[in-house]
Amino acid sequence: MIARRTIACLGLSQLICWGISYYPIGELGPQMTRDLGWSRVVVYTGFSVALAVMGLSSSVIGRAIDRHGGRVVMAAGSIVMAIGCAGLALSHGVVSYFLAWTALGLAMRCTLYDAAFATLVRIGGPGASRAMSWITLPGGLASTVFWPIGHALAASLGWRGAELVYAGVALLTVPLHLAIPRGAHAAEPAAATPSPRPLAARDRRLAIGLYLLIVTLTSSLNTSMSAHMIGLMSGLGVAAAAAVWIASLRGMGQLLARLSEVVLGARIHPLDLNLVAASVMLVAFIAGLVGHSALPALVAFSFLYGASNGILTITRGTVPLALFGHRGYGGFVGGMLVPGYVLSAIAPMIYAAAIERLGPTAGLVISVAAAAAILAAAIALKARVRAASEVRP
Repeated sequence: MIARRTIACLGLSQLICWGISYYPIGELGPQMTRDLGWSRVVVYTGFSVALAVMGLSSSVIGRAIDRHGGRVVMAAGSIVMAIGCAGLALSHGVVSYFLAWTALGLAMRCTLYDAAFATLVRIGGPGASRAMSWITLPGGLASTVFWPIGHALAASLGWRGAELVYAGVALLTVPLHLAIPRGAHAAEPAAATPSPRPLAARDRRLAIGLYLLIVTLTSSLNTSMSAHMIGLMSGLGVAAAAAVWIASLRGMGQLLARLSEVVLGARIHPLDLNLVAASVMLVAFIAGLVGHSALPALVAFSFLYGASNGILTITRGTVPLALFGHRGYGGFVGGMLVPGYVLSAIAPMIYAAAIERLGPTAGLVISVAAAAAILAAAIALKARVRAASEVRP
């Protein structure tokens, strides 16, 4: 049983850490581009560098949490996050700018959902699924809370002042991570610990491949929308303040969808949740593409995208737990996530180039295609696992 205090501390840390590391580029990016005098592609490549570092360090961080627990790893990540935010505020050249993003990439891998999920599995074993859902509730509000905060800070202090504030806020999450218990889930007799029935080797490889495809494309869309959603809406003719407000509805969609999952999720298999969320995501991007600059369509796009991404973030952690079990979860899942992290690092640059050369509609077309592929993979994963379970004795 995972203590409520631990869940509360991790939930609050997710709200803060996502808000000050992953999302600021979406609000501060345009001001950074103007101030530094660099192209949009160069500025957003910094975020891609951070994502690549997350991927390259994923296996090591996952194994470290399995071995030592999340207390030390996540607390260290908070300190590195403060260094990265301060580094951005003080950077004036490309080298120092990319070094700051390198630090932020390492910090994000040590503090965001994948690290928190592995920490919860180490503490709670196979019973960690509910706790995973709970900590994503406040985390889902990160963009809703921090995009307006970033907008206000940048207006009064500039983007450098906003990053210095974020550096101080990062240090406030150290005590939250030090509140994580030191211990690990005690081994139980096999009869007392329900575990998923093992898949045959071929089915296991296919399930892993489909899971990786879903995670990779979902992560790519998430990084791209986090970096470009506000700019995309502005490019469609929406006023800057309105674009921030509409994009912030993404967080409300995430919160409400995750709250529904907390209430009903125990009755629904993670693969079914995965399928529903993938369907909603496709509808969201189609609404944005077809509605173009119509405000109701953009509101629906932002809210529905947030709802679908909110659930897919949860199933990112619960699907492998349901299919492959909890033993060695951190290292196993950390290794599987490497391709997703690395490939999703390229996505913001692709979006930046597409929007810069072809306009915002090109970004939405790419998104519709990716969402359709996610839905197809979710359908195939569900069908493959169901077929495998029917033929097993």
